[in-house]
Formats: sequence, C-alpha cells, structure tokens
Amino acid sequence: MALPSISDVRSLADSEISTQIDATRRELFELRFQQATRRLEQSHRFKQARTKLAHLLTVQSERERASTATPAS
Repeated sequence: MALPSISDVRSLADSEISTQIDATRRELFELRFQQATRRLEQSHRFKQARTKLAHLLTVQSERERASTATPAS
C-alpha cells in the first residue's frame, strides 16, 4: 500500500477527507488491537496509517483556517 501524496489528499472534497479520517482512525484502532492480541504481522502499517492521518488532518485544518480567515482590506 503506497501512501498517497499530500497533493492527492488536497484534491479530495471535504466530505471525503472526513470519511478518510474516520477510516484511518478505525484502521489504527484495529492495528493496536491486533498488536495487543499478538496477531499483527505487518507492523509497518502503523507508520503508514499515522502518516496518512497526519496528511488528512493537515489538509483539513488548512481548509478550516482558510475558511475562517478574513481578507485584509
């Protein structure tokens, strides 16, 4: 599973970003559960999921700041 680049994330709609955030958080939960029960075989997926979540949250916060910013006049 290759990580999407940040430009790919920026091309998503706001609703898609929210959906992806929820899915990635769920994936991290399941990975932690697999690790706790010693069924985790691909430990590198932690880093991939955390990086993907960071990209998604960064783009979401950028958009929120851009929508609340008032133009200087």
